[in-house]
Amino acid sequence: MGRLFGTDGVRGVANADLTAELTLGLSVAAAHVLAEAGTFEGHRPTAVVGRDPRASGEFLEAAVVAGLASAGVDVLRVGVLPTPAVAYLTGALGADLGVMLSASHNAMPDNGVKFFARGGHKLADELEDRIESVYEEHRTGAPWDRPTGSGVGRVRSYEEGFEQYVDHLLAAVPNRLEGLKVVLDEAHGAAARVSPEVFTRAGADIVTIGAEPDGLNINDGCGSTHLDLLKAAVLEHGADLGIAHDGDADRCLAVDHTGAEVDGDQILAVLALAMRERSELRSDTVVATVMSNLGFKLAMEREGVSLVQTAVGDRYVLEEMKEHDYALGGEQSGHVIILDHATTGDGTLTGLLLAARVAQTGRTLRDLASVMERLPQVLINVPDVDRSRVSTSAELASAVGEAERELGSTGRVLLRPSGTEPLVRVMVEAADIDQARAVAGRLADAVKSALG
Repeated sequence: MGRLFGTDGVRGVANADLTAELTLGLSVAAAHVLAEAGTFEGHRPTAVVGRDPRASGEFLEAAVVAGLASAGVDVLRVGVLPTPAVAYLTGALGADLGVMLSASHNAMPDNGVKFFARGGHKLADELEDRIESVYEEHRTGAPWDRPTGSGVGRVRSYEEGFEQYVDHLLAAVPNRLEGLKVVLDEAHGAAARVSPEVFTRAGADIVTIGAEPDGLNINDGCGSTHLDLLKAAVLEHGADLGIAHDGDADRCLAVDHTGAEVDGDQILAVLALAMRERSELRSDTVVATVMSNLGFKLAMEREGVSLVQTAVGDRYVLEEMKEHDYALGGEQSGHVIILDHATTGDGTLTGLLLAARVAQTGRTLRDLASVMERLPQVLINVPDVDRSRVSTSAELASAVGEAERELGSTGRVLLRPSGTEPLVRVMVEAADIDQARAVAGRLADAVKSALG
């Protein structure tokens, strides 16, 4: 059996890959693993369980709740709320674990289950591996240790979670949003109630799209992976900016008043300068991944902000932030982590702080985002190659060296083997798009030749 956990929990087609049986078993295993870690000693353990609006989330939630309660865990069902809300409530309520059912930006047939440890933190790889090991051990015949009578977990709805999360978000906003018109694209997802509510309470005049989830329309042509509707709505309503989330609202991308996209790198740049101005950017440092645009790195250097880069994945950004007590980090995709207010990416919080910066400065988002110039970036996926030899091929190293010499200090090359598919991703940045395409094309050919 291959590893069940990916970079963000266990995902697959609901009722095909991610079945009720698998979800129930993983939930029991998670309870047992955390019990071994000592979190359950001396008290009845508690779990916070939430989901996005996917239809499959209804039966998968039932499986999670059944698994946890059968393992002696009391369950607080918070219903449809964003992933960062479940993480926050896990910490705020002193729960022993949290469970979120969502496949994020994936299409509706998919779903996923992710676990949070005490405090609302994502599980380390070794804990995920232990959960898998325990699950597999019992799947193949070893019986669970099952409580009976008063030892079984109790289940109740926790509707107060909505207001607690909204209050938490409002407390993080440094200034009011009066005078701003904001279009919110909720991707028919988990933030469809929360985001409009909190933006309105913060003082913004809002227009909502993608805020009518029916269980089947999540991410369907809307949200952070489909920005055309948001761009059109911003122009139609003469809005100051637009905010787009994905299905579980841990991401935020934006659109300025002209309809131009503002990506995660630009959002990070705007927030970094705002936080430094408020003396909140510890060590004057921001954390991003190696996929961040070179223009972001150059802008931070110019502004006197240090940049620490990690492997691709918000979990690696978060690990670096926690280890060195940095306050801000994120990805180009819109996962932005503000560690003083969240233990994971929070799209609603990010959007609020971005809008607050526009309101506070009186400048347009277009003007604020111009602190960095996005260099043209070309990405080519080269399939059916031996990704394991990317770092050892002399032929490929020679081709990369030649490309780097051609680009000089105004460009960048990155070759990255996929973590899940037999392909290599070739990324090239250059001051000129034609040069970036030409260099990327030559490198893609070199990957095929060297690794094919």
